[in-house]
Amino acid sequence: MMTKNADKKREQMIMFCMDDMVPQNHMLRLIDKAIDWDFIYDLVEEKYCLDNGRPSMDPVMLIKIPFIQYLYGIKSMRQTIREIEVNAAYRWFLGLDMMDPVPHFSTFGKNYTRRFKDTDLFEQIFAKILEDCMKFNLVDTEQIFVDSTHVKACANSKKMRKRVAHEQALWYEEELQKEITKDREAHGKKPLKEKDRNDPPSGGGGRADSQEEIAEGAKTQKCSTTDPESGWFRKGEHKHVFAYAVETACDKHGWILGYSVHPGNEHDSRTFKPLYDKIKNYRPAMIVADAGYRTPAIAHELLEDGIEPLFPYKSPMTKDGFFRKYEYVYDEGYDCCLCPENQILSYRTTNRDGYREYQSCPEVCAKCPSIHKCTESKNHVKVIMRHVWEEYMEMAEDIRHTLGNKEIYERRKETIERIFGTAKEQHGFRYTQYIGKARMEMKAGLTFACMNLKKLARILENRASKTPEFFGFLRFLVEESLYVEKWCWKQSQHQLCLQSENSCLSTRQEFFNAADRNRTGTGITTHGILSPGRLPVPPLRLSLKI
Repeated sequence: MMTKNADKKREQMIMFCMDDMVPQNHMLRLIDKAIDWDFIYDLVEEKYCLDNGRPSMDPVMLIKIPFIQYLYGIKSMRQTIREIEVNAAYRWFLGLDMMDPVPHFSTFGKNYTRRFKDTDLFEQIFAKILEDCMKFNLVDTEQIFVDSTHVKACANSKKMRKRVAHEQALWYEEELQKEITKDREAHGKKPLKEKDRNDPPSGGGGRADSQEEIAEGAKTQKCSTTDPESGWFRKGEHKHVFAYAVETACDKHGWILGYSVHPGNEHDSRTFKPLYDKIKNYRPAMIVADAGYRTPAIAHELLEDGIEPLFPYKSPMTKDGFFRKYEYVYDEGYDCCLCPENQILSYRTTNRDGYREYQSCPEVCAKCPSIHKCTESKNHVKVIMRHVWEEYMEMAEDIRHTLGNKEIYERRKETIERIFGTAKEQHGFRYTQYIGKARMEMKAGLTFACMNLKKLARILENRASKTPEFFGFLRFLVEESLYVEKWCWKQSQHQLCLQSENSCLSTRQEFFNAADRNRTGTGITTHGILSPGRLPVPPLRLSLKI
């Protein structure tokens, strides 16, 4: 039968409750149940005047608006406001009824500029949500996985200029220079002269309209005129774009523990320190990272702090047909290297980069039958470089060969790589609509907070739904096991005594009362209820785990 005039109800007036418009299993309802949003008032209290000015928008609503945007991967704030206008669940989450006006799309941007800019508010929100996850004992910081992903910046790839590529300062430079000086003194060498480092570090900063004179022959790099804090980046077959590198850490269950944002043209090993300063407070036993972090400085830093670094195997960079570096054996006792032909490469010097140089004898090498596999030097000299922290790299290599660590490293694709994939596919993390590193840090903090909170909400909902089923099954199990006319006790061989039926009923009632008092627990363990192949053996012992 054909139905006509289905639009008669468009002008119908109905009385309803906003709470009934949102399904009980809706994600926003689960999130609102999993966290108390009142903590935001304490974080922003000092950013509002207590006795002057017009009443402001509720700060919780102000934070929830971008939270909805990143949770559902909405591409812009304008589109987010349009979705809030017609979505009853969004209105319920923000505390608006169907007739309340929705804030203008520029409201959050203005409040960010006037109140939240140059603050760590969003990092505090991320930390508070992570703290709530830890309260439920869901986070395991024994093994931490570290990696970085690139997010396309809001910058035209064709709008750029050239600027001088200043030498970037190293986070371990001071400690490395002390080690170099100590090593040179041990070999009877004079300390190196201090290098002039008046140039600022590269990778971000600076104004796009500043005209910088470029000397002839100076090394330059590309800088965006739209977002000068981003970096020129290319990976694999992708086209060149301006991007940001978001360095992230997580545990083996996929909980995000920390993040840091850097220009896209900076190497992972140089941006490791800010993230490491955040996650080392969790006291991990092992940090798992890819080949980009496989450097002597990082291995030295981790091992000195009592943390095991787990790096992957990295193939040698030697040309085909030549001896590999590991074929030149280092003799610690005599402080020299032995080539595959058992010839000695003696210590020469320690350079500014922290590498000891071991050089062969040109007269011996000229007569060597394997010279074509050793070096292409015109003066027949082979030089082997060994870092002053090379022993830490050897210790890291031993950790890689430890039984079971290969399986641990393979979890990267199930943890940190999955986080990046989920963030880009479902939460709009593939690119950013904001300009500047500060706004990119806000986006990263709220996106990762959304991912942690969504995961927490689902886990708590699963626990709540499974608890009645579990206790119902356990009640049935106990009833069946205790529904015996009389208890049987073994007094002597082939003899049994009977226990009164009233004792059985009272024991069962005590169990039910204990179970009812602990329904909020995560699990219940029983001992002595059933014994395979024989009658139940009293007494009944219950262990309730909350």
